[in-house]
Amino acid sequence: MNVELILHRGKITTQDPGHSEVHAIAISQGRVRAIGTNDEILALATASTQKVDLANRRVIPGLNDSHLHVIRAGLFSNLELRWDGVPTISLALKQLKEQAQRTPPPQWVRVIGGWNEFQFREGRMPTFEELNEAAPDTPVFILHLYDSAMLNKAAVRALGFNENTPNPPGGLVVKDQRGKPTGLLIAEPNALILYSTIANAPKLSFEDQLNSSRHFMRELNRFGVTSVSDAGGGGQNYPDDYQVVRQLEKDGNLTLRIAYSLFAQKSGAEFQDYRRWLGMTHPGDGSDLLRVNGAGENLVWSAADFENFLQPRPDLKPIMEAELEAIVKMLAEAKWPWRIHATYDETIGRFLNIFERVHRDFPIDNLRWFIDHAETVSEANLERIQALGGGIAVQHRMAYQGEYFIRRYGIHEARQRPPIRQMLKMGIPVGAGTDGTRVASYHPWTCLWWLVTGQTVGGTRLHDSNDCLSREEALRLYTSGSAWFSSEDDRKGTLSVGNWADLAVLSDDFFSVEPDAIRGIESVLTVLGGQIVYGSGSYSSLSPELPPVSPGWSPVAHYGGYDNSAPLPPQHEHTPIMAADGRVWTTSCGCGV
Repeated sequence: MNVELILHRGKITTQDPGHSEVHAIAISQGRVRAIGTNDEILALATASTQKVDLANRRVIPGLNDSHLHVIRAGLFSNLELRWDGVPTISLALKQLKEQAQRTPPPQWVRVIGGWNEFQFREGRMPTFEELNEAAPDTPVFILHLYDSAMLNKAAVRALGFNENTPNPPGGLVVKDQRGKPTGLLIAEPNALILYSTIANAPKLSFEDQLNSSRHFMRELNRFGVTSVSDAGGGGQNYPDDYQVVRQLEKDGNLTLRIAYSLFAQKSGAEFQDYRRWLGMTHPGDGSDLLRVNGAGENLVWSAADFENFLQPRPDLKPIMEAELEAIVKMLAEAKWPWRIHATYDETIGRFLNIFERVHRDFPIDNLRWFIDHAETVSEANLERIQALGGGIAVQHRMAYQGEYFIRRYGIHEARQRPPIRQMLKMGIPVGAGTDGTRVASYHPWTCLWWLVTGQTVGGTRLHDSNDCLSREEALRLYTSGSAWFSSEDDRKGTLSVGNWADLAVLSDDFFSVEPDAIRGIESVLTVLGGQIVYGSGSYSSLSPELPPVSPGWSPVAHYGGYDNSAPLPPQHEHTPIMAADGRVWTTSCGCGV
C-alpha cells in the first residue's frame, strides 16, 4: 500500500493508548498507515510520497465539535459581521460603521452571536445612539446571546414596527413612554422573537451560499476542526436547506466531516415531520463526510428550555410529556438515536421520566441518545442518564453567560455548572463543543481554555481547580469523546493505525503554553482524510485555493471571522457591566455581584 503523506519531526499526540506520543505518521488512502519514530516512518516513503517537516510542532487529532450549527451557519456566514474575539466596543463599532457604508440595499448588517459585553475592555454593550450614528440608513440587527437583540432605527423602519406592533408569544418588543419601539427585543424567555425577526432580512443566492459555506468551513479548519455533529437549528428545514452542503459534497468541496440531526421546525407538526423523515432516511445514510446522525436537538417545541439566565427558569407546559413521549417512542421503535436540548435539571428530570417509560417497551440503552448542555443537571439525574446508556454534550456557554448565571443563582451554584468532573467519574460519555454560532462563539480554543481554567471570557472564575480538567482530559473530550456522539469512535478521534487521518498541526504547544495563551492557538496545517485542507505560515503553499468571498461587500471579505489577533487577559476586578436590558452590575474577581 503506497504511502501518500508523511509528517515527521513532530510531537504527535495520538491518544492511542499504546503510543501516546510519536514523532512521525504515515498516511495512506485517507487513513493512518503507521506511527512511530522518524526513521521508522520515513523508511516507508516512496518516490511519490509527500513529506512534511513538522519542525518540532505539536500535532493533535482533528478537533470534533459535538454541537455546532455548521450547516445553518454556512448558509449565512458571508452575511455576518462577527464580533467573536473583538477586544473593544470601539473597534466593534468602527467595523459596524464601515460595513454599513459598503452594504447595499436591501441587505442588513447582522452581528449574529458569538460575543458578549464581558469580552470588551469597556465592559459594556453598545448604545442605541452609537448604533444609529454608525449606521443611520442601513438596517442593523445585533443578537446578544439568546436573550435579546438590538435594532437601529433603519431596521425598525424596515420591519414596520410601530406603536401598534404586538408582542409575539414569548417575546417583548420594548417601547418607550410614547409607545414607540426602542429597537430592543427581549426573549421572555424563549428565542422565537429573535429567530423570526432576523428571518425577515434578505438571504444569499444559492451560489453565494455555496461560497459562504466553503469559507465558514475553512474558518473552522483554521482552528483545527475536522469534524462536527450538526445540531440542526431554527429555520433549517430538511431536506431543502441541506441542498448546499450536499452540493459541496458532490463537488468534493467539503472540508469537514458532518453528522447531522434533524431538527423539528413547526410547533404542532413535529410528530408528522419525524414520521415523514423516518420514511425518507435513516441514521448512517450518506458518506464518511456527510451523514445522517439522528433526531434533534429540538424534538418538540414544548420541550425547549432556553438558557436565558436573565430570565427565570422556564416551566415547560404539561402538554410537553404527551408530545415528547409520542416522538421518543417512535424514534426508539425505529432505533433512531436522538439528542435533546436541556439546560435545567428540572427539565432533564421530566425528560428522563419519559425515556424510562419508553425504555420498558423499546430499549434505548444502545441507541447513543444524549442530552445537550445540561448545565444544572443533578447527580441523581446523572445516575438515571447513566442507567439508560445516554451521553452528555457540553459546551462553553457558561464562558459567555457565567456572569448572568451568578447574578441569578449565586457563585456557589456556578461552581460545577455543568458538572463535567462528576460525569467523567461516573463513566458517562461526554463530548465537548461550542453551540456556535449564535449563543456562543464557534471558537474551539475558547472552549478548551474554559475546560482547563474554568473562567468566563470576562475573566470571572467559575470553577474550583478540582473541577477544572487537565489539558489531556479536555482534548479527549474534543476529539475521541465527541466521536461517540456520532457513532464514529471506532474510526476517528485518535491517530491510531487504521483510523481516519484527521489531524491539526498547532501554532503553539497546547500542553505547555500559559493557560491564557490557549485561546490564541491556531492550526498551521489541517489534514482531513489524508488531504491537506488548510495551511498557513510556512505551510501556506500547501493550502488549497478558495474562490474569493462572495458577494464582494461581505464582512468576511474585510474582517474574516474570529478575531484572534490579541486574545484578552481577564478583566480587571470590579468591572462595571451593563446588561442588554440596560441594568448595570459589577463583577468582582469571580465573587458575584
